[in-house]
Formats: sequence, structure tokens, C-alpha cells
Amino acid sequence: MNQKKNTELSKKDSNYQQKTRKGKYIALDCEMVQVGPSNKKDRVLARISIVNYYGNVIFDTFVKPKERVIDYKTHINGITQADLKNAPSFEEVQSKVADLLKNRILVGHSLKNDLDVLLLSHPKKDIRDTSKFKTFKAYSKGKSPALKKLAKEILNMTIQNDVHSSIEDARAAMLLYRRYKHEMDHA
Repeated sequence: MNQKKNTELSKKDSNYQQKTRKGKYIALDCEMVQVGPSNKKDRVLARISIVNYYGNVIFDTFVKPKERVIDYKTHINGITQADLKNAPSFEEVQSKVADLLKNRILVGHSLKNDLDVLLLSHPKKDIRDTSKFKTFKAYSKGKSPALKKLAKEILNMTIQNDVHSSIEDARAAMLLYRRYKHEMDHA
């Protein structure tokens, strides 16, 4: 009896470990704030969240901008000055994210924006961008669909109800990818 119980526990532990480990697939989303002159509308990284295949958070941090923030975009992203005050530097976060991306399939929505603000690149063959997937473009008359619309139409899930959450957006992108994994992997 004890042997059986131990086996069951180890299976549960193994399943838990599988769901919480980083794994081959990760989804990321970034939130940004505005810096520089108001006429330039330069945006810099203020928060990044990364989830694994199961939607569990493996990395989530605010980022302290070097530049003076003109607009925190709090009404959009919920980020305040206090959130960024003691946050790690851009360089620290960029280095950690670069390590996490190595040899992984990267999932997200409009990933070009996220990679640009991170000043990183990723092999095209390892990117699964839900904003570029042809099947999803049918939801927006052939244009790049909004993640909020895809989440509602395909996943029957409401996101971005109040402010954007980079965790919620990364999870939604991963769920969309999981639903269409075979098609996206062979597109």
C-alpha cells in the first residue's frame, strides 16, 4: 500500500514539475511607458512577463527605465512610478530574457514590438506570432487581429477588461498557440 501511495505522489510531483518548468515553449508580453519629448512618442520597456506552455509564470518583472518617463500609460497598463522605482535595470532584465529565449519556441502577439523594445532578436523559425497567423486574420478582415478579439472569439475569454496585464496577454497568446499548435508549427 505504501509503495502505491508513493508512486501516486511521485506521479503528481512529476506532473507538477512538468507544468512549472520552463520547457521548450515560452510566451512573452511587454508593457511599455513613454519617454523623451512628447512629440516623439518613444516607448521603453516597463514590464515583461514570460509564461511556460501551461501558462505558469516563469519570469515577471518591472524594469527601471534610464530615461525620464513622460507618460506611464497607467490607464492602459496599470504601471505607476512606484512600480519602477526599485525595479531592476534594463540590462539586467535583457540579459535574463536573452538567456530564457535560447533554444526555445517563442510565442506571443505582435512579437516584433516586444523584441524591438527588448533590443533582442530571435530566429524566425522559432517564432509563433498570433498576430501574423493567417487563420486568425479572418477575425479582422485580413488584417492583424487584436489579441483581445482573438481571446474572446476563439477562447471565449475576456482579457484587457480594465488595464492590460502582460501575464494575462502572454497566457492568452499561449492558449491560442496551443489550440492551433499543429497549424502554426507548419505555417
